[in-house]
Amino acid sequence: MSYLDATNDLYKEAALTPDVGLCCTTNPIWELPGLKIPRIMQEMNYGCGSTVNARDLTNNPKMLYVGVGGGMELLQFSYFNRQKGGVIGVDVVDEMLEASRKNFIEAEAQNDWFKSDFVDLKKGDALNLPVDDNSIDVAAQNCLFNIFKAEDLKKAIDEMYRVLKPHGRLVMSDPTCEQPMNDTLRNDDRLRALCLSGSLPIAEYVKALTDAGFGTIEIRARKPYRILDPKNYPTDELIYIESIEVAAIKDPMPEDGPCIFTGKAAIYFGSEDYFDDKKGHILLKNQPIAICDKTAGALADLGRDDIFISESTYHYDGGGCC
Repeated sequence: MSYLDATNDLYKEAALTPDVGLCCTTNPIWELPGLKIPRIMQEMNYGCGSTVNARDLTNNPKMLYVGVGGGMELLQFSYFNRQKGGVIGVDVVDEMLEASRKNFIEAEAQNDWFKSDFVDLKKGDALNLPVDDNSIDVAAQNCLFNIFKAEDLKKAIDEMYRVLKPHGRLVMSDPTCEQPMNDTLRNDDRLRALCLSGSLPIAEYVKALTDAGFGTIEIRARKPYRILDPKNYPTDELIYIESIEVAAIKDPMPEDGPCIFTGKAAIYFGSEDYFDDKKGHILLKNQPIAICDKTAGALADLGRDDIFISESTYHYDGGGCC
């Protein structure tokens, strides 16, 4: 049995018998006017963060969500696009698709604005999406891609890139880990399916996205997630796992490389009213400006004593230099 078969079996079980502790997150449930999340959807929230951000969802975007879980984020996305088929949900597990359909009936009873046909549920594989090229404004996955091994991860990201429109957004939440994991952990199919042993360092995660062609990467949040300890897992040292929320934007790739935002900022405090680097970046005096890592490096290379550059905060909420 392959690791993907083990994953499918695990989520078949989780669809038939909701497992509240399967993936836990400290993220609060979205509270929006008129939006009520059925309890069963909350119990089947098998994610490690949130992929729902209002600034991604203006002007009725066409949306895709891969790995439907109990349907909670599909319902949240539908809140921003109340049209028949406005949101496509794809899952390879029949039982999870059926559970979502039942949960949508409950959502209709609790939300007078919601109709089940707002969501088009499709049986499909993340490695071969049943979606047309250049047809999606916002694509999302939550705590799924970390399960994939390197070759399959590349296929899954390439598929998301294929279906997105130019300047479309791939929004993700996944576990990450900066510490090395031993082969026993990496090759444990169940731990991988549980979104633990497939966690990558952030730099590798981001590189997988830029290798696919995404020209802009935003790291929006970085949060504690899990501990693998020697008493309960096959490891000699304690391993700390975080979850990150990331947006990869299908912008053209700049000639000098991708713009990767990790939460750095620059502050100019010189004698003039502003500083212009002649490369499209104007720093107003004493006004912080968000900058991508590439711009941070270029400004640092100037060797000026009147520009402060912060460390990465791993929290970026828009605006900035690019």
